[in-house]
Amino acid sequence: MRSIILSFVLATSLGATACATMPRPDPGLDEAQVLEDLRVLAADDMEGRETGTEGNARARAYIIERLEALNIEPVGESYEHSFTFTSRGDGGAEMTGVNILARIPGTMRSERTMVVTAHYDHEGMRGGQVWNGADDNASGVAGALAIAEAFTHNPPDHDVIIAIVDAEEKGLQGARAFVANPPVPLENIAFNLNLDMLAMSEERLLWVVGTYHYPALIPIVEDVASRASVSMPMGYDEPTSVPGGDWTNLTDSGAFHAVGIPFIYLGVDFHPHYHQPTDTYENMTLDFYVDAVRASVDFARTAVVRLPVIADAASRQVKHRH
Repeated sequence: MRSIILSFVLATSLGATACATMPRPDPGLDEAQVLEDLRVLAADDMEGRETGTEGNARARAYIIERLEALNIEPVGESYEHSFTFTSRGDGGAEMTGVNILARIPGTMRSERTMVVTAHYDHEGMRGGQVWNGADDNASGVAGALAIAEAFTHNPPDHDVIIAIVDAEEKGLQGARAFVANPPVPLENIAFNLNLDMLAMSEERLLWVVGTYHYPALIPIVEDVASRASVSMPMGYDEPTSVPGGDWTNLTDSGAFHAVGIPFIYLGVDFHPHYHQPTDTYENMTLDFYVDAVRASVDFARTAVVRLPVIADAASRQVKHRH
């Protein structure tokens, strides 16, 4: 099923410069907080979090409050970074979205950066009914917050930007805006980890998308999968004529891939609640979800250590293509 795999030796260098302050003991995943973040973001009073609505603004305020509580600094003067775009619907109206950007400094003297993305918008209200978007994508946002919290206990080797982006449902607009106006030079962004739909899988499958394009990431996937309590198959990233068979450009990591930034997208398969008003907290497979978040945190920790290797492999891949 996979394409021809280029062999890369992931000889990780762990000679990090000592951190100025000793990290706090890692308490492990705060399962109760992860579930609370999912519940709050998917609650009826968020009104489906559609871009430009009061519910979207309420969700944004909650996310910022959580980042502030973790003492994670904003990118620039504010967590909020607005952008404008032309809507695919609504007669092509111009709309404004707001990305939430936070930065966790690395302990090494390095310009390499990992960007963790998850979109917080959803479909809003339809006929007076809330489309809660618990799986899509309150689940990914809560997962990104768990990654952020993990790095406050054990700081990463390299800088990490947590990008909770808006208007994914309107064409990956928040991710496109981030890539078009990045807070660091694009060449410094070595890797994108994207979380989109982590909370609903009766089969306990968390798909790993991206290794077809970036085969050097396969050893990282295999390493994390060997420890995970969920199954982590690789796929859904090869060109195909089957509708919905290639997820490469269906979520925010597609914007990073478009400019050659290696990515991994973690997400579940389509299910009956996908883009339905039944995508609620109560209908999620919560035991699986907690384990999927734990695997996502592990992936982030593993990948950030190996950013130099990822960047080198991506550079070789570009040269090979040319």
